[in-house]
Amino acid sequence: MAAEANASRAARLWQEAVRTLRVDGPLPARLIADAAALLTLLSLILGLWDSGVAVALYSLVLLGQTVVRLAPLRTPVQAGTAVILLAAAWAAMLDAYHLIPWLDLVVHVVATGLLAAIGAGALLRSGWLQTSRTATRAGQTLLTAGLGALLAVLWEIGEWFGHTLLDPAIQVGYGDTVGDLAAGVLGALLAGLMLDRLVKDGPWP
Repeated sequence: MAAEANASRAARLWQEAVRTLRVDGPLPARLIADAAALLTLLSLILGLWDSGVAVALYSLVLLGQTVVRLAPLRTPVQAGTAVILLAAAWAAMLDAYHLIPWLDLVVHVVATGLLAAIGAGALLRSGWLQTSRTATRAGQTLLTAGLGALLAVLWEIGEWFGHTLLDPAIQVGYGDTVGDLAAGVLGALLAGLMLDRLVKDGPWP
């Protein structure tokens, strides 16, 4: 009886996890999001035979994939964000940022902007902030830009940490850091201006 109860409880938990992490919406976008999540998991498994940097990087991407699936984003935006996070990690592991210097700035603009939109949308829809619809555009833009600035700083701290303790090949430096910070803030500012189009049913509860 105890074994059956445990099995039933495990089955319910699994069903709840699948329901919570399921991406709803158009089939193509769902398939893209699912493929990105599967490829991230496979990349993490293969990273176990590569290096500690690969494991840390793909673990962060897998966490990001989970957050994206929980986020109140429109389904095509969810799929696009999932692909961008994985592509950014692959580019890092393949040294694409060294071969194509401007690619790093593009990734910081797009990825930081989308992640900031997730945070801003979640905060606005949760009702944690005392806001009103009369200041929708200005308020949501400033909130998203502020969250993006924080994410950009944390991203650079993570790069410094990885360069210092894990792999000196991870690109850091004054010019790189300032450029990445500026790109992240720009991406978050643009995401704030477009938040209504990124968040499912609008950012307001």
